Amino acid sequence: MKKSNYLWLILLVAGTALILLRQNGIISWGEGRSYHNDKGLIFGTMYSITYEHDKSLKLDIDKRLLLFDASLSMFNDTSVISRINQNEDVIADSLFVNVFRQAMKISESTDGSFDITVAPLVNAWGFGFTKSENANPDKAKIDSLLQIVGWQKVHLTPEGKVVKQDPRITLDCSAIAKGYAVDFIADLLRGEGVQNFMVDIGGEVVVSGANPSGELWRIGISKPDDDPESRNQDLQTILKITNSGIATSGNYRNFYFRDGMKYAHTIDPKTGYPVQHSILSSTVIAKDCMTADAYATAFMVMGLERASALVEQHSELEAYFIYGDENGNYKTYMTDGMKKFVTK
Repeated sequence: MKKSNYLWLILLVAGTALILLRQNGIISWGEGRSYHNDKGLIFGTMYSITYEHDKSLKLDIDKRLLLFDASLSMFNDTSVISRINQNEDVIADSLFVNVFRQAMKISESTDGSFDITVAPLVNAWGFGFTKSENANPDKAKIDSLLQIVGWQKVHLTPEGKVVKQDPRITLDCSAIAKGYAVDFIADLLRGEGVQNFMVDIGGEVVVSGANPSGELWRIGISKPDDDPESRNQDLQTILKITNSGIATSGNYRNFYFRDGMKYAHTIDPKTGYPVQHSILSSTVIAKDCMTADAYATAFMVMGLERASALVEQHSELEAYFIYGDENGNYKTYMTDGMKKFVTK
């Protein structure tokens, strides 16, 4: 899924005796720890990685991100996933295999609300990696595309080949791969002995240890205003958290109006149409960002009643939903476990 930066990350400064100096990407917090802050562009979005280490790891980070781009980027014509979509005879690498297997598990868990074969429908509605000239498909077009959508229509052989029931089936792992990219970089940092870090790629986040002030990391969840360019950056709430993956999916920044109707970018793989549920944003906390990313998308498809019922069955997940009532007012739902992270 193509997403904007739904999580706005803020570092809250505590104490007047500490002085924050930023020089060449290094954050020096008084006479204590030194944190690096590396930024850049990848997958058509921004990344920001803050970590405590005695040297910069930016070259290693960028190398890993390029490996990921070569495997799972929809905007790289030579990536593994692009070649699979072009029906080339290709053996998938470990990055693709890991994402594919987790995607299948979550598709089964959510009864197909999460589905990496939904790409033809997303493209048809004008939200995908391939722009449609007529982003307003009629019922006949939707019915036709539904024939090549369905997570059970693809499988992975032990050798690492993707087998499709129909060669027209197209995969798009955007709603899970970005989260896995965050995990991939987090693993790099852990391998370098880094304990305190925050990895943010396009709003998907993993946090570990402490922030530069020695406290838990603070992650802001945006208010779901119709703000496509993210100018307001108003926060609905702030999470105080560590050692977790966090992802948010929402319909309030990627949408368009046509003939008086609002079309949001979350497409239901079963109906073929943009969802019209009351959930405006779905934030999920999990042990890893890949899982959080996929479930955040699935819950947007499911709607409030089904999503809240499912998340209560998964003790390994916590969720925070912002939804609109019949009067257009913002309401929130959160799991009991989420309450300990919410600071306001």
